[in-house]
Amino acid sequence: MGETILWLGILLPVCLLFSGLGIYAMKRKKPMWFWSGTEVNAEDITDIRAYNRANGFLWLAFSLVFWISLVLGLHSRKAAGIVLFAGSIPGVILLPLVCTKIYDRYRREPER
Repeated sequence: MGETILWLGILLPVCLLFSGLGIYAMKRKKPMWFWSGTEVNAEDITDIRAYNRANGFLWLAFSLVFWISLVLGLHSRKAAGIVLFAGSIPGVILLPLVCTKIYDRYRREPER
């Protein structure tokens, strides 16, 4: 029972953090940023709403790994650990790559 409480105590805040970040990105009026300390200028983005929606889906998709692992952990810690490791490690590598693709898709071409 103690392991289950510990598992929930660790993963539930992480799940809520990434899900909350996705929802926040979708509802944000200004362009969502990815890197800490950086800002995306509204003038640089062609469709801010679509750009933020894509960023929100990115974070919600990443949170799914943690939600699945959370539920699996209630039944099998080994399976949950495998899902957590197999999903989060590649996810951390893919997050900046996908974020860059989203930025490039909605970036306004500079005027000449």
